Amino acid sequence: MRRLILLRHGKTEAMAASGDDFDRALLPRGQADAALMAKVLLDEGMKPDLALVSAAVRARQTWEVAKSVFGDVKTEIVPTLYLAPSERMRDLIDEWADRSDTLIMVGHNPGIHELAVALMREGSASASQIAKLQQGFPTATAAVFAFDVAGRPSYDGFFTPKAHGGGAGAE
Repeated sequence: MRRLILLRHGKTEAMAASGDDFDRALLPRGQADAALMAKVLLDEGMKPDLALVSAAVRARQTWEVAKSVFGDVKTEIVPTLYLAPSERMRDLIDEWADRSDTLIMVGHNPGIHELAVALMREGSASASQIAKLQQGFPTATAAVFAFDVAGRPSYDGFFTPKAHGGGAGAE
């Protein structure tokens, strides 16, 4: 893997009809922001070739919208990504790293945010970059990392819908 994209699911309804958090669906804003972020990433030359996606409804819907922008991308729905801690996410990345050039992981906070901060620290990002990321990881936000041949990460970008005209703020 040369590049990793961490994508938080889009904005969702407060409560699913079932009452189960797993079943919460994207709001129209969440769908629009997911499409916007996929377009931003694509415009930056960051098209994934493999997606690891939480099995939760909101993550799968986020990915389906993003995938419609990216085009053909191999997709794996990973049940253990649902509300996974950052350590589990990192284990999954390590497990799948040799199967892709650019891997995208679609998941949830707080794990995805914690993983992004950990990768920034591991990759010796500047204190100001880390501080900015620590302020929050809004819905439909993407953090991107490049990896060298030894597998060391380096910060390659932080993309929020709000910065690109979308509706998601720090939430």
